Amino acid sequence: METPQHEQPVAPTQEQIDEESRQLRRLRILVRLTMETIADGDLTAEEAAGMIAATRRAALDMFPGKERAFDLIYRPQFQRLMNAVYRLQ
Repeated sequence: METPQHEQPVAPTQEQIDEESRQLRRLRILVRLTMETIADGDLTAEEAAGMIAATRRAALDMFPGKERAFDLIYRPQFQRLMNAVYRLQ
């Protein structure tokens, strides 16, 4: 009996790597701008929470299926910022 052959993963093309790098740069800029806007303190807590939700949606549009990664990487940063600016617990 023959063992089934496993398909080797296909390596991404340079174009795919470059596109992902561009997307990551865009995401970092978006997160930084969102954090700076919230840190200014000119928004209500509800408006800030809405901006965070919109940033998360944009991130998931760029990287579908990466909800857990966003929540692990960015949610704690946003929570610390919200706690600092709005004295939330």
